[in-house]
Amino acid sequence: MKRETVAVYPGSFDPPTNGHIDLIERSRKMFDKLIVAVIVNPTKKPLFSVKERVKMLKLITKNIKNVEVDTFDGLLVDYLKNKKLKIVVRGLRVISDFEYEFQMALTNRKLYPEIEIIYLMPSEKWTYISSSLVKEVASFNGNIINFVPTEIERLVKLKYKL
Repeated sequence: MKRETVAVYPGSFDPPTNGHIDLIERSRKMFDKLIVAVIVNPTKKPLFSVKERVKMLKLITKNIKNVEVDTFDGLLVDYLKNKKLKIVVRGLRVISDFEYEFQMALTNRKLYPEIEIIYLMPSEKWTYISSSLVKEVASFNGNIINFVPTEIERLVKLKYKL
């Protein structure tokens, strides 16, 4: 019997962007199942609650096969160990992402030597987009429709009461 290959794509997804969707679509084709895991990070002040982010991700992935949305708090390696998983998918957009991801990868490997981290670059048209950029543009009533799925644009506008 073949073992199911499962990968975890962790992130804050505050809000989910077209870049996130690009990575979800592409990475889910590499595995039997992809878990998009929303991080509960008490040090950040997100625009959307964890519950709202999970709901948004479920909404925009509802028609994508083999994708599941979950949430966790604490260390990613503890989540992986608890689920008996070893594969993580992360996105790299710009050089500054690499420094952070490199440090996190080495730390996670020390904490959980079995971990394998796969880095994907988003399609070129999404490399400059980040959730922070989306929030900044939206906070000034800027047009974010090219950065996020339509359903997410509406929810972001509601948050800023635009």
